Amino acid sequence: MQVFKFGGASVSTLDRIYKVADILKSYSGQKLLVVVSAIGKTTNALESVVTAFYRGDKEEALRQFEAVKNQHLQLAADLGLEAGFLNDFFTEVEWLLHDKPVKHFDYYYDQVVCVGELLSTTIISRFLASQQIKNSWVDVRDILRTDNNFRDARINWAVTEQKVAQQVMPLFENAEIVLTQGFIGATDENESTTLGREGSDYTAAVFANILAARAQTIWKDVPGVMNADPKQYSAATLIKELNYKEVIEMAYYGAQVIHPKTIKPLQNKGIPLLVKSFLQPDAEGTVIHDKAVAQLPPIIVYKQAQALVHLSSKDFSFVGEGLTAKVYTVFEDLHFKPNLTQNAAISLQCVVDDIAEKVEGFALALSDDFDVQVTKGLTLLTIRHYTESLLQELCADCHVLLQQKTPETVQVLLRK
Repeated sequence: MQVFKFGGASVSTLDRIYKVADILKSYSGQKLLVVVSAIGKTTNALESVVTAFYRGDKEEALRQFEAVKNQHLQLAADLGLEAGFLNDFFTEVEWLLHDKPVKHFDYYYDQVVCVGELLSTTIISRFLASQQIKNSWVDVRDILRTDNNFRDARINWAVTEQKVAQQVMPLFENAEIVLTQGFIGATDENESTTLGREGSDYTAAVFANILAARAQTIWKDVPGVMNADPKQYSAATLIKELNYKEVIEMAYYGAQVIHPKTIKPLQNKGIPLLVKSFLQPDAEGTVIHDKAVAQLPPIIVYKQAQALVHLSSKDFSFVGEGLTAKVYTVFEDLHFKPNLTQNAAISLQCVVDDIAEKVEGFALALSDDFDVQVTKGLTLLTIRHYTESLLQELCADCHVLLQQKTPETVQVLLRK
């Protein structure tokens, strides 16, 4: 048993979908649990639909969703498929968009955005069947049980394990491939939830753990794990071997290669994680395991769209005397987290993702105790295994607002 995860880039064009089919054919005779993400930029498009709906612009939300519908209908037609099987998913969203929002944004986000994965996997499953690649399609919302912490739901492992045993394992008696969605789940009340952006890696790891898979492979459009995003650092190179700890550190600091929650389920059962290119499936890629790895290159992570929230206590009391605890209570209440913090005697600085409603809510909640200043349009640079020369090179022509160092890692907040 192996678990494969194909990201949105791998199913974004006809040629790439055919490549996915070729890869799966090459594993004929093996049992595969296959997790597929939403096609291309579908999640971004659906986020815009939710935003329009929530601000009360029903017509704009429906117009934008119509574009998503047409994209998937066209893809199905290009693959030679009759697209009627998509209508139930379209109706699921349109029914919601004709209503008025009475719950919080995150709830509606999950109900709408989840359809991206459902549409993509249904199309891919039907296409594979048309290519004589037998598979069983599963709605992961029937399997992966979560709490109702919308947009960052937590998995109920006991219930999920039971459902995998009862509903997934029997499917392998009739097909070598079981195909399902990443990123999404459902509550006990059958309300859709999501596991956090890019959560499909994590979904695959959950299945790998429960199924005691021999390995999990993430198929991407890059050769493997790079020491930096090639779009942001032209000298990026492939790292052929990593261990779980290093990848957790990379994910913590914002590297987009692996979802932060992915590693623990694999580590618990010693399951290796492979990161390979669907464009060059025979290439070596990267293997991630629990062994020590020496002489790693500098690992560079850029987090764009950052905001610096500067908090100064109004009564000049030390921030350590209860005020810091209050700040973190607000973070928890908002389901928001800092990417970097730094405190002085009467001030605390927090670097956060610039999510407008979260930043505004954070600043407002603390305005009674602090003078609050917010600076936006910033970039957080993290370098693990850094050298001073590389740090100077990457900070050239930038204004440094904040810096933290350990012997192994440096973080710098930049205004370019």
